[in-house]
Amino acid sequence: MQFKLLSIAALAATASAQSMNLTATLMNSSMLSNLTSYVSLFPTLLSSLESATNITILAPSNAAFTALLNSTAGMALANDTAAIQAILSYHVLNGTYYASNITSNATFVPTMLSNPAYANVTGGQRVEAITEGMNVTFFSGLLQNASVTQANINFTGGVIHVIDTVLTIPQTIAATAEAAGLSAIAGALTQTNLVSTVDDLMDVTVFVPNNAAFQAIGSAVGNLTMAQLASILEYHVINGTVAYSTDLTSGMMVPTLNGNNVTITIMNGSVFVDSAMVVIPDVLVANGVVHVIDAVLNPNATTLTANPTTTAVAFAGASSVSMVPFTSGIPTPTSAIGGGAAAGASSASAAMAASSSSAGAWAPMRTGAVGAAALFAAGGAFMNV
Repeated sequence: MQFKLLSIAALAATASAQSMNLTATLMNSSMLSNLTSYVSLFPTLLSSLESATNITILAPSNAAFTALLNSTAGMALANDTAAIQAILSYHVLNGTYYASNITSNATFVPTMLSNPAYANVTGGQRVEAITEGMNVTFFSGLLQNASVTQANINFTGGVIHVIDTVLTIPQTIAATAEAAGLSAIAGALTQTNLVSTVDDLMDVTVFVPNNAAFQAIGSAVGNLTMAQLASILEYHVINGTVAYSTDLTSGMMVPTLNGNNVTITIMNGSVFVDSAMVVIPDVLVANGVVHVIDAVLNPNATTLTANPTTTAVAFAGASSVSMVPFTSGIPTPTSAIGGGAAAGASSASAAMAASSSSAGAWAPMRTGAVGAAALFAAGGAFMNV
């Protein structure tokens, strides 16, 4: 009899929890009091969330907000209500995703962040959802990862997952390159006046060579005119298509901003763009996605074939130089993804490729290498234009 009474009580509690609206559900959790306070600052946002159905809220814990607010970016955030609202919107997923719905196969889930000052992706900026081992993890800008610490809190509009880190709003391509230590591409875009071109496009995929890739063809770089360099850089940009790692299939031929097609090959668990291998996939940016590759693509050498054991140099006669090209005047971050800042980045990237992540065996494990200090840089960059 006692067991029966307890079971009925448990069912009643569950039914009550499922019938609670968002505000009541948040207020019912002491670990979410900071999030409750922030959401309450924006009545319009709160009203839209209260009336929404079929959504998932990634709710940073009080500890996550404390860590952010103790950072330099967090201190500046107190005076930037637009950035606060943007980051809150980025934590709301379109669709109900219980922890059991998130598998070891990555899903790129649209969020409510569609404000063009912060995102330029059709359907809203994405987060990557994936299960790694026993952890449900969400990757955001600069490969910042947040793990679920409490899953499946039901409310009338969907489900809430408590996470241990505030998500990072994806930055512009140029800002991401600088923050990630990919200083060669950052400098090359600056010298060719292509920064605003690539940053202002909507729905793009960019294959970004790491620093070691530019260093490997350093002898040829000095002989390029700015027009030639610009054409080469444009060959790395797919306009109008956001191709996450899960969208890349072997044999794809995709037109680039240059006008020529790149060819995607999947071989022995590795993904290649022409003859360059993807070493860091799925770096979310404000207007799409970046995949870091280990060689510079050449629009005049599109017949080179993928080789899992040897990186083909697409520029005949080119040789390596001691200094990474185009990096003069580009700030060096304290942390990097994809080995971007170091001249020997390719070896580090190759080692990382042995781990697993979003696209299966070929994709390296990602960590939050660039922290909360860059969290709201994207909004600031847009608003300062």
